[in-house]
Amino acid sequence: MEMVENRHKWKAWLYLSPAILLLLVFTVWPIINTVRMAFLENYSGLSAVRGATFSLGIGNFRSVIQYPKFLQCMKNTVLLCILTVPISTFLALLIAVCLNSIKFLQKPLQTIFFLPYVTNSIAIGMVFAAMFNIVGSFYGTENEIVVTAGIINNIIEFFGGRRVNWINAGSSYLANITVMTVYIVWNALPFKILVLLGGLQSINRQYYDAAKVDGTPRRRIFLRITVPLLSPMIAYVVITGFIGGFKEYTSIVGIFGEKMGPADDGGRLNTMVGFIYDALSTNKQGRASAAALILFLIILVVTLINMQVSKKRVHY
Repeated sequence: MEMVENRHKWKAWLYLSPAILLLLVFTVWPIINTVRMAFLENYSGLSAVRGATFSLGIGNFRSVIQYPKFLQCMKNTVLLCILTVPISTFLALLIAVCLNSIKFLQKPLQTIFFLPYVTNSIAIGMVFAAMFNIVGSFYGTENEIVVTAGIINNIIEFFGGRRVNWINAGSSYLANITVMTVYIVWNALPFKILVLLGGLQSINRQYYDAAKVDGTPRRRIFLRITVPLLSPMIAYVVITGFIGGFKEYTSIVGIFGEKMGPADDGGRLNTMVGFIYDALSTNKQGRASAAALILFLIILVVTLINMQVSKKRVHY
């Protein structure tokens, strides 16, 4: 009997070996190598190939923290997380509750809400850039200037408001952050709606039937039944939302391009991931690795705090 079990174990290891090998090569080793490079002073891959040696130390971490735009990158990353995660979670919960109560056309609506999740982030960013953009063009013999506004400014002007410079040169930081918040919230909704809707459909209907018999108002049903029973899913989307928010990069590139900001103030909206890519592009792998470890520690601390809070608030 024991020989049969051992034989099955070897078969299991054999079947798992391709996946384990891929994980070791493309996941485990890069993590180990990142930690190694972070503690090698001024590590550069190009210099290492040429035979240069590097001493151990924390100089890379010092250079990251002392970098002039590091605090700006950290501020943008944290601000986008604080703004987008609560708003997107709240809206996703409301939409999921509404979808769950609608039986007619529920499946087509689910598909429509999920489409942004499977669409390229850069492509969506370009569409949002066109919606918020203000374009000036020249034509005619007198070089007459025609200013074309995006759909957002057209809507604002239709209701009697004034055109806003959202993303072009001369735009304000508040306008830029507003555009990014709208985009990130919209882009984060599909996944959260799917998770929360699945959780709603797994709730036993007996709780709602008992509440209706007692004449409980809908608002109280939502706060006392739906939210507590859905709290594990809410905690999950909040934690994953913060993790994704701290890794924000492609959405900003999609709207503002590689400059990560308006044309007259490049880098204004740069994030921690953008900071890492900038260091890699200048062949400063040691600084990039140190920044990646700092970002990892921030995400770890925020995740642990969320998990600690969820222990008291989540009902399983």
